[in-house]
Amino acid sequence: MIKIKNLSKSYGNISILKDISLEVASTEFVSLVGPSGAGKSTLIKLLIREEFPTSGNIFIENEDITLIPFSYLPNLRRKIGMIFQDFKLLPDRTVFENVSFALEVAGAPDIQIFTDVPKVLKIVGLYNKRDSFPLELSGGEQQRIATARALVHRPSILIADEPTGNLDPFNTWEIIRLLIRINELGTTVVLATHDKEIINALKRRVVFIKNGKVIRDDQEGRYML
Repeated sequence: MIKIKNLSKSYGNISILKDISLEVASTEFVSLVGPSGAGKSTLIKLLIREEFPTSGNIFIENEDITLIPFSYLPNLRRKIGMIFQDFKLLPDRTVFENVSFALEVAGAPDIQIFTDVPKVLKIVGLYNKRDSFPLELSGGEQQRIATARALVHRPSILIADEPTGNLDPFNTWEIIRLLIRINELGTTVVLATHDKEIINALKRRVVFIKNGKVIRDDQEGRYML
């Protein structure tokens, strides 16, 4: 599913990632952890081709995304759903419209929009809030809108970059349970988080990054740096 080979990223003389090699299998749930500045966010930017590596290769479904032309990036990003700490919602659009916007910009026909959007809203538990506006909802509900938007293209991979960073404990666990459910439905999940309690409770694979290197890779990891 994801194969990273000898990946490095530098900005001038500053080295952010140093010869990282890593594989993530299809339908796996992997957490990326490490201190601030470790390189997690840079790695995520490389996975979605928002940044370009200094050296090394990244394969998504056996395709080297470091070699694909710029014109192919929309196709790549439909394979990879992204959730951010900042929900990045459109405040003047309803829940339904925020999710459907992702399909509209991709040129999806109306019949697909009115079929697929209700499905993902049901998955994230917001179908009954489809006509509400983001500011009428809690932080956890807003993050679920963002999750639905990431899922509406039916991506094979979902990357969540600190998705609970702005949430209280209750809504944090609502989002984590949702990510687990999405994974159980067959989507590969990559979660970047600082939250020790989440990592210890998940008991799933944990990749530890420090100073731009993978220092541990545990199949049932606990938060240890």
